[in-house]
Amino acid sequence: MNTELTELADSVFADAASSDTGFDAKLWATLEETGLARLTLPGDSGGSEASFADAAIVLAAAGAHAARVPLVETDLQAGWLLTSAGIPVPDGPLTIATGDLDIARTHERASGTLRRVPWARSSSVVMLAGDSVLLFDPAGLTVTDGSNVAEEPRDTVTVDGPVTAASVGDHAGTELRLRGALGRACLIAGAARGALASSVQYAGERVQFGRPIGKLQAIQQQLALAASEVAAAGAAADAAARAADADGVLGARFAIASAKARASQAAGEVARIAHQVHGAIGFTREYDLRLVTTRLWAWRDEDGSEAEWNDVVGTMALEAGADGLWPLITGAP
Repeated sequence: MNTELTELADSVFADAASSDTGFDAKLWATLEETGLARLTLPGDSGGSEASFADAAIVLAAAGAHAARVPLVETDLQAGWLLTSAGIPVPDGPLTIATGDLDIARTHERASGTLRRVPWARSSSVVMLAGDSVLLFDPAGLTVTDGSNVAEEPRDTVTVDGPVTAASVGDHAGTELRLRGALGRACLIAGAARGALASSVQYAGERVQFGRPIGKLQAIQQQLALAASEVAAAGAAADAAARAADADGVLGARFAIASAKARASQAAGEVARIAHQVHGAIGFTREYDLRLVTTRLWAWRDEDGSEAEWNDVVGTMALEAGADGLWPLITGAP
C-alpha cells in the first residue's frame, strides 16, 4: 500500500463529512492543488499519471468521509473519455451522462435531454454517443436539480446548443461502464469502512445496564459480521484496481464485475448492522451516520447493481468452462 498517499488522502478528506448538500468547492480546490482530482489522467490532461491502485486509496477515503465531489466522474470516466478522443480536458470538475439518453445531434449542435446526470449543476458535461465523445457547451445547457437517496446531485439536463465531438474506440462504452463500476466499488468500500468505524466508536461509548453495549455478545457478533463485509468489499475493490493496472480495464472485466457485485452486497449488510447498533439515533438527520449509510444504499445500485454484475460474473464463468475457470478467478495464465 502507498502509505504516503493514504496519509495524504485521509488528511484531505478528514473534514469532508457535512450535512450540506451539493458540490464542495473548497474540497475540490484542495484536490486540484494536491493532484488528487485527476489522479490517473496523463500529465498533458492535467493529471498525475497515477495507477488505479492509487485511485482506489483516494476513492476509499472519499467514500469513508462522504466527500461531495465527482472524483469518479472527473478522473476515471469523463477525463479519460476526452483524453482518448483527443479533446482538451477543461478545467474544473467533469461529469458523464450515461443511461437514459434522448439526444439528437448534427456535427456541431445537439438537442435533447440527459437524465440523472451526476453533479451536472457544478460540472462540464461529457457524453458517449455510439463511438463519439460529446463535450457540451455550458451555455446550451439547462439543469433541473435532482438527487439520489444520499442527496447527491443527479440532475436532468436539457441540451440545445453547440457541442464538441470526436470519435473514440469501439470498446469505449464497455470500458466506460467498467471504470464507473470500479470507482463505485472503491467508494462503497470506503463508505462501509466509515460506517463500521462509527458503529465501533458508538458501541464503546453507549452505556446500557451499567456497561458499554460493545461488551454485549450480540453487538460484538454483529460488528464482527460488519467487519468481515468491510474487509471483503475492500479486498475485492483493491484486487480489481490491481488487475486493471496489470491487464488494462477491459482485461480486468471479471475482477471489476466481481468487485462491484461484492461491494454492493456488502453495502446493504453494513448499513443494516450500523443502524441496528446505533438504534434510533442512527436514523436522525442530525447524526452523521446517515451520510455514509445513505451513500451505501444509493451506490449499491449505481454503475450497475449487484444482480447485474453477478450476471456478468456468471456468464464469464460459464464461457470459461471447466479448464478456464481457475485461471479466470486467479488471473493466472
